[in-house]
Amino acid sequence: MEHWCYVAPLLLLPQTEDDYNALVEALDTVLDAGGADETHPLAALADRMGELVSQYEEAHLPPIPATGIDALRFLMESHNVGQADLSEVASQGVISELLSGKRDLNVRQVRALSERFSVPVQVLI
Repeated sequence: MEHWCYVAPLLLLPQTEDDYNALVEALDTVLDAGGADETHPLAALADRMGELVSQYEEAHLPPIPATGIDALRFLMESHNVGQADLSEVASQGVISELLSGKRDLNVRQVRALSERFSVPVQVLI
């Protein structure tokens, strides 16, 4: 119980940016001490601290803006789809140019990708 005064603040949702920064720093320390290993005794503490950091970030930090190409990369990765698998959208060469930023998605491609991945077209704009 003598160390509880040091641990208790690590289990509370940060209320200020200073609280948040202190929690992130403490989380890094816990992870470095072995908390990243799921079998380590500090793993549960690291998980809880990570949840609190995420909650604070969702409530206080602006989302990172994503482009249609970012969304396409994410969808391809999460659906385990390669460039050649999108032949109904465009050739592999065109998909490669899209992913490298050499081309922008056109309306037809956005519609086809929206159908392919069952997402609203706004995700790809």
